[in-house]
Amino acid sequence: MRTLVIDTATAACSIALIEGDRIIAATHERVGRGHAERLVAMIADLPGGGRADQIAVDCGPGSFTGIRVGIAAARGLGLGWGINVQGYSSLPVMAAAHFAANAACRAVAIIIEGGHGEVFMQGFTTDPLAATGPMRSLKPADAIAALGDRQGVGSGVRLLAAINPTLQLIDALPNAADARLLPPVFATLDPRPIYGRAPDAIIPGSGIAP
Repeated sequence: MRTLVIDTATAACSIALIEGDRIIAATHERVGRGHAERLVAMIADLPGGGRADQIAVDCGPGSFTGIRVGIAAARGLGLGWGINVQGYSSLPVMAAAHFAANAACRAVAIIIEGGHGEVFMQGFTTDPLAATGPMRSLKPADAIAALGDRQGVGSGVRLLAAINPTLQLIDALPNAADARLLPPVFATLDPRPIYGRAPDAIIPGSGIAP
């Protein structure tokens, strides 16, 4: 089954067309902002315009705007093509990629920038991939305390390094092509935003994000 993977939840704009474990085509760019402008062109450049049997999209946590761009695109294409859309989280996909590239590593803490000077953090172990606890939004100093002797991986590590430059940290962003590494339990989420914390703005009187 051919899957179009869309990942715009962080500073990366990333897409992939995969069949099982095989990558047919993939693009990964660190764009910061402007996901909407880049995403459409990137999908159009894929073989067959990215047409697939199903769509997988990164639902977060990460950037509020990036998450919404990716999910909106996935839902729109899914509706237009009449295919199923499933979600995954940026945290386990980064853990799976790290374990695949570092066979000796047995535990990792994924740390993504969360806004307002905080980070989203979650620990994982491997064989099989499993979370060691829930995702948390933490101040960098608290994330350092929670890190222990694990390696920290993700876009939020720079905030920890600013406090303690001796930590074992790897700057990284999620990559759509790595979605093929996820076991089904992590790859079949509802395609809904995983914000990680309350939105900065809400519709007056509604309590929900605009």
